[in-house]
Amino acid sequence: MKRSIGAKTIAYPTPVYIVGTYDAAGRPNAMAAAWAGICCSRPPCLAMSLRAATYTHGNIVAGQCFTVSIPSEDHVREADYLGMASGRNENKFEVAGLTPVRAEHVDAPYVAEFPLVLECKLLHTVEIGLHTQFIGEILDIKADEQALDEAGHLHIERVRPFLFAPGDQAYYGIGQFLGKAFGIGREVGASPGAR
Repeated sequence: MKRSIGAKTIAYPTPVYIVGTYDAAGRPNAMAAAWAGICCSRPPCLAMSLRAATYTHGNIVAGQCFTVSIPSEDHVREADYLGMASGRNENKFEVAGLTPVRAEHVDAPYVAEFPLVLECKLLHTVEIGLHTQFIGEILDIKADEQALDEAGHLHIERVRPFLFAPGDQAYYGIGQFLGKAFGIGREVGASPGAR
């Protein structure tokens, strides 16, 4: 039997994305965001929702672009800090000991130390309520060499991203391999002899 826990902002998994922008003075800024994910295949797009009160919100509106850096488990402390401090008050890159790098395809910085980066130009803005949803077209993805196999494919166990659990306000690593997508499901309904 399931028990109702009410309408809350809980869905799993919830990513930890670090959103990079420049402010009006050209200073690099980064913030942690969790209300985000892929939203379109063609063109490849990512949607992310931010409160208008955040410094990054204004930077995205002004600059019409952003980056998303995906941190590895090695940088959970820095990522958490980027979600607690405001770029209005301090240089978050400097305080966290992280290196801003100017993106190649958009006018926004990314985090050099994080293994995966998406460069996005703003396509749409949707006012939802407390949050604004920004939909960005992914113009390029950059990955550290060690995150790629010999064929140049990304592997999650090499990126080592982590998740935010909104229910208990905690971070978790990625679990064990369970099966190949678009393959393991073939076992459903198969005759016992076919397995």
